[in-house]
This record gives sequence, C-alpha cells and structure tokens, in this order.
Amino acid sequence: MNELVGNAAAHDAFFTAAEGGSLHHAWLLTGPEGVGKASFARIAAARLLAHAANPRIPIRGGPLPIEDRTASLIAAGSHPDYREMARQPKDPAKPDENLARSIPIAQVRALQPLFATKPSLSERRVVVIDSIDDLETAAANALLKNLEEPPAGTIFLLVSHAAGRLLPTIRSRCRLLRFERLSDEEVATVVRQAMPDVSEVECDALVRGGDGSAGRALTFAGLDVAAIERAMATIAQDGDPSNAQRSRLAKALAGKAAQARYEAFLERAPSFIAATARLRTGSELRTALEAYQAARALAAAAPALSLDAQGTVFEMAGILARLAPQDGLQSRGAMH
Repeated sequence: MNELVGNAAAHDAFFTAAEGGSLHHAWLLTGPEGVGKASFARIAAARLLAHAANPRIPIRGGPLPIEDRTASLIAAGSHPDYREMARQPKDPAKPDENLARSIPIAQVRALQPLFATKPSLSERRVVVIDSIDDLETAAANALLKNLEEPPAGTIFLLVSHAAGRLLPTIRSRCRLLRFERLSDEEVATVVRQAMPDVSEVECDALVRGGDGSAGRALTFAGLDVAAIERAMATIAQDGDPSNAQRSRLAKALAGKAAQARYEAFLERAPSFIAATARLRTGSELRTALEAYQAARALAAAAPALSLDAQGTVFEMAGILARLAPQDGLQSRGAMH
C-alpha cells in the first residue's frame, strides 16, 4: 500500500487522540469521495491493532510493512479482531462486478457474535465500514445499538461521502474527522504512484478529471481521457458550427467496446463546463451555468433511461458548444 497523500491535518488529529489514550469509540470520516478516507481507515485500523498487540510498534505512521503479523493477517482476511464491511458482489464468482446496491442488516447482524466475545490478540478490536452511506435503514438502526453501547475495546471507523444524509443519532455518537479535496499536485502524486509510466499529458488530463479526487482520477485510467478532453475543449472553443466534431466524438464513444469511455465522458463533461464557468462573468457566466445544469441533467438521465450512447454524446457535445464565444461564432457565420 502506498503512503497516504494529503489531509495531513485529519491524520494528525486521529493519531494524536490515539496516542493520548482518549480515543473515541466511533469516528465518522467525512468528505468528498476518492480523497483517501477509506485508505486512512484501513491504515489506522492496522496501526491500532499492531500497537495494541505490541506497544513497541508506534500508533502513528503509514502502512505497516507486509511482514508485520498484523498486516499479514489483515491482508489474508484472517485477523480475528478486524472486520471490514462493504457492499458485497451479487455474484460471488465475479467479486469486482455488480455490487449490491446497499449493505443489508444481515451483514450488521453477522458482527454480533464477534461482539459477544473479548478481542483475541489484544484488548483492541476495529471495525471499518466503507461506506456507512450504503447501509439500509434497518442495518443503520442495528448498527446504532452498537454505537450506543459499544463493545469493550472496539473502535468503529465509519467512512461517509455524504454525512448529512445519515441518521442524526448515528452522527451524534461519532467524532467527526473531516477530509478535504486534494490539490492538483496531490492528485498527480497519487496518479503517478498508481501509474508510474503515465505520460505528462495523460496525467494532467486525469488530474483535471479527478477535480480534487484521486479516486475519481484513477477511474479514468487507460481511457485516453486526454483525447476526450481535447475534443471537448475544441467544441467549447469554436462551437462546431458544422456538427462535424460532435458527430466524430459521438461515433467514437458509441458501441459496446467504448462503453467505459462513454461513461467517463458523461462524468467528465459537467465538471469540464463547471471549470469553464469559474473563469466567466456576466452573460457568459449565465450561459455556462445553464449549460452546466443541462449537462448534469443529461448525464444523470442517460444511464437511468438507457439512452442511446451516440445520440447522448451528440446532445452533450451540443451543450458544450454553447460555451463557444458568441462573437467568434457570429464572425464565422458572417464569413460563410
């Protein structure tokens, strides 16, 4: 596991509390998705467990070396005092595909036999939930009972991308640990760690696509988002009066083989427009904001309604074309 990048203040706040012996039993790690909350939770859990089993191992630090017993047990899924809860695959034969939409109450109930006994290797036990946003209502209520009456020695690290949507009773029983968006430099560092051979052009495009989220940036890896960025920038600059560029882009992103790039385009287009809007004022700002709302609506509707990919890309490119300077369009129209 790579060293954590960014959000040093949040990391320091947690480790300071742990070192001071005043560690709250439940922590809510909040902030944008893809900024390292879950990665930190796993590292912190391993550190807590390793220190509890061997006080010579410091609590504060990055990932434990893989030869460490705690690290190897967690990696093997066999540490008796560590549990991680997340959405499960619908098909166990395809663990990376078709995850369930939520975490059901059965997964929370499965923790109860664990809580009925003392921790095995030390006086510490850690439960990581990634993310608590995914819990069904019944599951959230079942977990609340454990937060109200925490089992001895148990620390809960709860990852949330939208803490405001959680039950107020859950939030009130947790100490908040806030994570912020990463800087472009920090996102680039994470991208280069994960993709040592990435080109500067592609890295820059991934950073822009990530928009402060390294996790989002990495979802675009291998999709040649730099080419998608160039196409969007060209359309936004000259308005594509002949429709040739948007037609070319629509054909390139249509078809089953291009599905991943099509999805990346749908996710990237609204944020591309938002970035453009930040640089505008007056009527141009209003136009950009209207385009942003239209792009967001289309990006949300396309997968929900199974809209035709080629037609959707063509329509989205038309929204991008609204960003073109009107003076330039009028001049070109007069020339023709």
